[in-house]
Amino acid sequence: MSETPTSSLVIVSGMSGSGKSVALKTFEDLGYFCVDNLPADLLPQFVASVQRADDGAPAKLAVSIDVRNRHSDLSNIPDWLSAVGALGLDPKLVFFDASDATVLKRYADTRRRHPLSHLGLSLADAISLERQVLKPLRTIADAVVDTSDLNVHQLRRQVITEFGIGGDTGMSLLFESFAYRRGVPADADFVFDARALPNPHWDPVLRPLSGRDAAIRQYLEAQPDVNLFADQISQFLDTWLPRLHVDSTRSYATIAFGCTGGRHRSVYLAERLAAHAREKGWEEVAVHHRELD
Repeated sequence: MSETPTSSLVIVSGMSGSGKSVALKTFEDLGYFCVDNLPADLLPQFVASVQRADDGAPAKLAVSIDVRNRHSDLSNIPDWLSAVGALGLDPKLVFFDASDATVLKRYADTRRRHPLSHLGLSLADAISLERQVLKPLRTIADAVVDTSDLNVHQLRRQVITEFGIGGDTGMSLLFESFAYRRGVPADADFVFDARALPNPHWDPVLRPLSGRDAAIRQYLEAQPDVNLFADQISQFLDTWLPRLHVDSTRSYATIAFGCTGGRHRSVYLAERLAAHAREKGWEEVAVHHRELD
């Protein structure tokens, strides 16, 4: 096998409640082939299997390996990383962390069960044990991301900024939808207001759906104002995004679309403009729907 890596591999690990799931979903949005909760001992076999795929190996892989694995397996991670390297990849381990107080608060807010709760431990003791079990992975991590002071949107942006850059475009784009009643995203570079467009909310059949659904797309694409709005924004972004990167050496940009509830028009437009950006050759394009995700 050639010594030149044909694919890249990111291993996502870290504390439960630190944002690993958000990070893995962001990698998926960036075009990575993602697998959650991969048994650690299967890592080399997984990579070999992907490389043997008849329809071509994905250029970028991301897998999540964490405390849900057998604890005895995690200590063998360095050996399995070496085995992956022998297959022609340069694996990177990214460890997501947060303070105990932050993790406790996030579990209290979401009321989720901790992965180690089956041991009959209190939440504080489960967090302490998890930190001990994962210490070997944190020690060898290529990057440690502390999410204690990050919300979901800031975490997504950090992943895109630090791990999403690639190709000739040199700038990552995040298309985000939101509801005006919950405020405009503070980190948006461009904000477009879709509240003047026809609203599927007033159709009882369409109301439960989202802008991701085919029925909503068909409804909105049948509206001349929606197509005019999307076309004008496409022209604006096609003109100014390349100049933004060249003139300011920006590595990322967030384009936000808002509507009343953040469920129909803004979601549809974020998806449509993201697809347009990919067609125009932007290689790192992610989508986030604040009120849905």
